[in-house]
Amino acid sequence: MNTPEEIFLKDYKSPDYYFDMVDLNFSLGEEKTIVTSKITVFPRAEGSPSPLILDGVVLKLISVKVNGKELKKLSKSAMKSKTNEIISWALLHYILDSCHLKLPSLPGNKFTLEIDTEIQPQNNTLLEGLYKSSGNFCTQCESEGFRKITFYQGGKHYVVWEDPFKKPSYLFALVAGQLESRDDIFVTRSGQKVSLRIWTPAQDVPKTAHAMYSLKAGKKWDEDRSIYPSFSFLVFGLEYDLDLFNIVAVPDFNIYYAAFISFITNMICFPLFYIFSNNFNSKLVLASPETATDTNYAAILGVISHEYFHNWTGNRVTCRDWFQLSSKEGLTVFRDQEFSSDVGSRKVKRIADGAEVVRMYKTLLGTQGFRKGMDLCFKRHDGQAVTCEDFFSAMRDTNDADFANFLLWYSQAGTLVVKVTSSYNTDADTFSLKFSQEVPPTPGQPVKEPMFIPVAVGLLDSSGRDIPLSSVYHNGTLRSVACNNQPVLNTFLRVTKAAIMSVAYLYSAPIRLESDLTDNDLFFLLAHDSDEFNRFEAGQLLARKLMLSLVAVFQQNKPLALNPRFVQGLRSILCDTGLDKECIAKAITLPGEGEIMDMMEVADLDAVHAVQTFIRKEIASQLKSEFLNTVKNNRSSDEFVFNHPKMAQYALKNVALDIKELALHEYKAATNMTEQFAALAAITQKPGKTCNHVLTDLYNKWQHDFLVVNKWFALQAMSDIPGNVENVRNLLTHPAFDLRNPTKVYSLIGGFFIGEIVLQLDKLNPRVASRMVSAFSRWRRFDESRQKLAKAQLEKIMSVNGLSENIFKIASKSLSAALN
Repeated sequence: MNTPEEIFLKDYKSPDYYFDMVDLNFSLGEEKTIVTSKITVFPRAEGSPSPLILDGVVLKLISVKVNGKELKKLSKSAMKSKTNEIISWALLHYILDSCHLKLPSLPGNKFTLEIDTEIQPQNNTLLEGLYKSSGNFCTQCESEGFRKITFYQGGKHYVVWEDPFKKPSYLFALVAGQLESRDDIFVTRSGQKVSLRIWTPAQDVPKTAHAMYSLKAGKKWDEDRSIYPSFSFLVFGLEYDLDLFNIVAVPDFNIYYAAFISFITNMICFPLFYIFSNNFNSKLVLASPETATDTNYAAILGVISHEYFHNWTGNRVTCRDWFQLSSKEGLTVFRDQEFSSDVGSRKVKRIADGAEVVRMYKTLLGTQGFRKGMDLCFKRHDGQAVTCEDFFSAMRDTNDADFANFLLWYSQAGTLVVKVTSSYNTDADTFSLKFSQEVPPTPGQPVKEPMFIPVAVGLLDSSGRDIPLSSVYHNGTLRSVACNNQPVLNTFLRVTKAAIMSVAYLYSAPIRLESDLTDNDLFFLLAHDSDEFNRFEAGQLLARKLMLSLVAVFQQNKPLALNPRFVQGLRSILCDTGLDKECIAKAITLPGEGEIMDMMEVADLDAVHAVQTFIRKEIASQLKSEFLNTVKNNRSSDEFVFNHPKMAQYALKNVALDIKELALHEYKAATNMTEQFAALAAITQKPGKTCNHVLTDLYNKWQHDFLVVNKWFALQAMSDIPGNVENVRNLLTHPAFDLRNPTKVYSLIGGFFIGEIVLQLDKLNPRVASRMVSAFSRWRRFDESRQKLAKAQLEKIMSVNGLSENIFKIASKSLSAALN
């Protein structure tokens, strides 16, 4: 196989033809499906027609017509022999290869293009384009699945669907099968009635109540978020624009969710409305207290609202190409995080925040300025495919703002490192902060320019109280002072006493901060910072430093010992009744092993794992009394309710289950999956009869529910018991496991790299296989023995003929890449 050609942003060029109207007709059959597309096409420049090249994969072409005249296939040899008659000859012919349909010469003005193709959804294991899932016809078109349905640029039942708004082809979806729906009505603020329907197999309809609540909550919030007591005053004022909104739960789905414009037929009802539909992996639609955890409930709330928010930020205004993903996905992630913060806890959401580039606009412009920029963006670009620069321009122009070199956030790769040092001048009562930044070199970008960074800063006095700042002096707006070719900014804060710096950097910009804060400073912030997020971050910084130091001790074969001040810091957090319970749970949770390994020059998995296990055991032992009280004080016999107070209560109780006898008791006493799953996760880390018994008990009780069975697979995959790799291999042949189902694959073997499984998956579903391989693209960072193992698996994969393009590209790059 030739090396796949890499695509860069600089390669983008506007299409030579525009598609004004697309009419699709599907004749669904058990053996084959016929797709007829009728497209109204006009050239970008009239009178100077260019060849039209359409993408198409795994399609059987039946016919092509231009303005009603059928074209014939033109071979390359015929093309050469007809050189003198090329214009008239090409007008009546087309050229076809394995991936493209080329029409060499076309009318110079608007014309109609009709294409008939044949596909076989029942044999489509790629789960892209049109395929069958549990007997139902489904589609997955994002990002390039539409080309597996028809050729496109970049008893029977009958249903007609028409969308009044222009949208990209990846939003198309079709679902047809034996489904039933939960129905509801939403009335917009202007009085329009919108029919809401969530489609699933009949037995799953009772599990869609929370999904319907999530949809209605998202719609109401997008119109007027002030109904929520914790709202942050940023109101989007976006009203739904169609008459019907559909959600479909699909068991076999490559990605967890996707927003599509679609039509749906359940073989009985034939809706004749404008329809907006979302196809979801079933795990993000179906929930009941007995089968889903509160984390599942939260994911459903976030994802369903996210896909609804795409109606405006992603569909009405979409991205020009996939290099502009921030203008669609980043913006919508920001919106769904704001929604989740309002209905849950803004403090907790900050800990797991993202979409930082979009959030920087809000930080710089304020809520009103950000809203003005959003309004201008919709006014300028409704119905258009836009770039990140278009979004930037709307924010800048409507606020008359000077963002300097802000656009570098979209073009410069790598994580920005910001260093800050501080000093206190007792004579002048000033606290000085000195910031410098560095963007490490990356492939293709050896030299980087300084970036625009907002940073939020606060100061604490010796008793932990916030210090009011009487005045702030800065050395000019983004005015740089050279220091080793890196920009440096000085900020002077006039204060009346010595202070400790608290920099809320993660909430301000996507950077990595290095400061001169000492361990004493961090312990102080952990105990006293008025900002709960900063207390969390101080604890995480201490934990990372502690774990790295203990890794070095472990590598020297010396005994490990836990710093008592760290334990005391966790004790102070755990016993602070004034803090949000979910914040406490997150604050006393250690950083993940992967996070620690990312900070090491050579990732020593064994050492990191040993250290984390040691610290967890020591914490459980030294804080046993506090953990027992925590569990006791947060038990509840109340009926399961999904809300933040309850979620926080469960989170705090469940984080204390490293004590074995507690975990078993909680498993037996649990009345919902949230508590039961947390207890199971703790129990399955310790091999023995108890572990085997609870796993057997869970499977026997829920073997009929595929979502719980997926949890059962995941529990065993995450287990730390000796010989677990062989146990996972054995589960590959379990009757409930299906290699063709992406969710089951991710549940059981998503964290393993098994070459022969990747090769099997590549034949069935290259997208899933490529994700398995991409997880090991940084294999050179590991120790020598693991490097040899990973390299051998990658070479084994590369030795096989007929690899998919994605697998070939990722595996070959991984083998040739230098250490990052």
